[in-house]
Amino acid sequence: MSAFPSSGAVAPGFEPVAHVFNEILAEAPQGAALAVYRDGHPLVSLCGGARDKAESLAWQPDTRVNIFSAGKALVALAVLQLVADGKLSLDQPIAEIWPAFAAEGKAGITVRQVLSHRSGVNAFHDKVADSAIFDGQQVCTLIEREAPWWQPGTEQGYSPILYGWILAEVVRRASGAASFNEYFQQRIAQPLGLSISFGLAASEQASLADVGSLRGTKPEPSVLALGRAMKDEPAGVVNKAFTNPLSLMVGTNSVAWRSAEIPAANGVSSALDLALVYSSLVNDERLLTEASKSLCWQEQSQGLDRILQTQMRFSLGFMLTQVGKDRRLGRGNSAFGHAGAGGCLGFGDPEYGVGFGFVSNQMAQSLLIDSRGQRLIDAVYSCLEMDAKK
Repeated sequence: MSAFPSSGAVAPGFEPVAHVFNEILAEAPQGAALAVYRDGHPLVSLCGGARDKAESLAWQPDTRVNIFSAGKALVALAVLQLVADGKLSLDQPIAEIWPAFAAEGKAGITVRQVLSHRSGVNAFHDKVADSAIFDGQQVCTLIEREAPWWQPGTEQGYSPILYGWILAEVVRRASGAASFNEYFQQRIAQPLGLSISFGLAASEQASLADVGSLRGTKPEPSVLALGRAMKDEPAGVVNKAFTNPLSLMVGTNSVAWRSAEIPAANGVSSALDLALVYSSLVNDERLLTEASKSLCWQEQSQGLDRILQTQMRFSLGFMLTQVGKDRRLGRGNSAFGHAGAGGCLGFGDPEYGVGFGFVSNQMAQSLLIDSRGQRLIDAVYSCLEMDAKK
C-alpha cells in the first residue's frame, strides 16, 4: 500500500466511488487520480499514491502525467474547432493545405479519413531513427515520403502515432499558429484554465509523474491479440505502427520525450483537466458550439480494426462506446472519448451530462479501458442511478 492515502472530495451519495478508488490504490503501488463532473458541477475529485519512482512525493490534484493516446481526442478537438470556424472542411484533401503530403498516393486523403482512422497512413514502412520523433520538422518530412498501407477510405485501421503528427500539422497550417501546442494553449487550454500541454520546457518537467508498469497485472485479451499479430508479421503494419521507432515504446520519462511535441502520445494532463474538457464538450459551448458538438459522437467508421485487431467504433477522432467492458464508455448511447495506453481515460456522456477523467502513472497491460477504469465507471454510474431514484 502507498504511503500516501487518497484525498479529495465526493458529492453526497458518491462515497462508493471513493471506496472503489481506495481499493484500487491498495491493490498495487501506484499514483492515480479520478475526476467526474455532471452538468458542469464536480461530483468526484480524488487522488492518491505517489507520483515518483522513489514513492516519496504524494500525488496532488493538479499532478500531470503522460496520457498517451487519450490525447488523440484533444488533437481531434482542435481540428473540429477549425472545421467549425470554416478554416477546414472535413472532406478537404489534406494536400490542399499541406501540398507535400500528396506524395506517394496520399493526394486524395481527407481530413475526415485521418480523423476516423481510414487513411491507411498508419506506420513508417522504412526503419526510422529513434531520435526522429523528437524533431517535428523531420517527422513531417518522413510523413510526406510515406505511402498508405492500403487504399485510403477502404478499411479501418487505427493510427497509433502518425495520426497525431498529421493532424497537428494540419492544425498548425490552418490556424497560422507557430506549433500545435501554441494553438492548443490559446484555443483549448486557456478558455478552460487547463494545464494540459504537448511538450514542456525542461524546467517544468520535475512536477510530472513518472510512468512505470503496474505490478502483478496480466495482459488483457486485447493486448494478447495485438501481440500475436505483431509476432506473426514482424515487418507488417501492426508491428511497425507501435515499434518503429522503438523510442515510441520506451523513454517516456526522458527529457527528450517530455520536451518534444508528439500529439498522439505525449500530452500531459491531470484527471481534473481531462474531465473538464469532456464536461465542457457535453455541457457548454466554450470549446465547441452546440451545432458542432454532435461531431464528437456521430459514427464515421466501425468494424474489425486492422491495427487493434478488435471491433472498434470511431467518430471524428473519438472512440465511441460499444459492447464490451473494455470499450464501454459510461452508459449513454452517445458516449465518446479516448483511452490511453496503460489505463488513462477520458470520456463524455451527453445523455448523463458526465465528464470523466482517470489517470495513473502505473500502466496496466491493457489496450483500451483496463479493469481500474471499468470498476470506476461502474461505481460512478451505480451512484448516478441511485441518485436519480431519490
